[in-house]
Amino acid sequence: QVQLVESGGGLVQAGGSLRLSCAASGRTFSNYAMGWFRQAPGKERQFVAALSWSGASRYYADSVKGRFTISRDNANNTMYLQMNTLKPEDTAVYYCAARNTGVAHTSLREYEYWGQGTQVTVSS
Repeated sequence: QVQLVESGGGLVQAGGSLRLSCAASGRTFSNYAMGWFRQAPGKERQFVAALSWSGASRYYADSVKGRFTISRDNANNTMYLQMNTLKPEDTAVYYCAARNTGVAHTSLREYEYWGQGTQVTVSS
C-alpha cells in the first residue's frame, strides 16, 4: 500500500502559477503509475494529468494541455504538477492518485490510492 500527501495549493490570481507536490510513502514509488484529478464544488472528480512509472508516457486533459506539466522524481518519491496560466475555472480540490501498475490511465476508477487533496483557488 502507498500513502499520498498533496501540498502546494493556495490562492492565486488568474494568469499566475502554482506547483503541486504529491509525496508518497509505503511501497516502492516507481512501481506505480500516478495521476492528478480535480473536483470543483458540485461537480464530479475529473482527470487532469497522468504519467507512467518512468514518466515517459504522459497524458493531459484537453482543458489543461499546454498549461500544466506533470512530472515525477522516483528517487524522492514525489510527483509534481506545474500549473501555469491559471484560470478561474481551474479552481478545485486537486487530488493525487496511484495505480497498482506502471501504466498510466485517465479514468479515476483505475486508481487504488488517493491523497486527501489540496485546494487551488484562482481569482479573476
